[in-house]
Amino acid sequence: MPALPHSDASLLRPALIRHGDADGALPALLWRAGPGWRMISSAVLGGGLGEREWVLNAQVGHGYTRMDPDRHLAEIARDHGLGGPGVGLMTAARVAEGAFAGDGGAEAVVTAGIGVCGWAADPVAAPRSALVPGTINIVVAVPVALSDAALVNAVATATEAKVQALRDTGFDASGTPTDAVCVAARQAGAPVAFAGPRSEWGSRLARAVHQATYEAAARYRDRRLS
Repeated sequence: MPALPHSDASLLRPALIRHGDADGALPALLWRAGPGWRMISSAVLGGGLGEREWVLNAQVGHGYTRMDPDRHLAEIARDHGLGGPGVGLMTAARVAEGAFAGDGGAEAVVTAGIGVCGWAADPVAAPRSALVPGTINIVVAVPVALSDAALVNAVATATEAKVQALRDTGFDASGTPTDAVCVAARQAGAPVAFAGPRSEWGSRLARAVHQATYEAAARYRDRRLS
């Protein structure tokens, strides 16, 4: 069933699935994108740049100890009949509390766990907080082709929008140590050369990521404070 509200015309339509043993099954968000997509990602499975057909964002327990998350994600993908290349993300955040947002055809899904967070350029390696750890995972889709440079640009734009949203929701941080991002662009048509925050598609992408991150971060904040 759909995990997050979206229309039937949406590009990004993640479904809520379960993985693991019946006694300890955990949720995951799965987007079966299909062929015709190029994605850039920092994910542990399917990271880098290339053709990808699906995106999996799997929730794991806070005491996760496996040292092979790429293999674990591949196992989950196989268990759900996924073939071909894809992207696998992992998080301790509650993926069912993720948020969807769209702006002018650009769409974003964000899951947010912000227990351990800080500023990227802090002089110390240790996180500021001892709260339960999590990860901010961002998945973005645009209905146009992007050049390789524009895909890299889109990652930077999405990250800037994430930081803005964190500040807007009251977090004194640029993110968590394990944040990940995936940007998906259609392959058909002439590639768009720019995806910075003042470009046509970059600005739309930024607003979608900001809204989705804001909503996901606010849900996390409100639950922690309740």
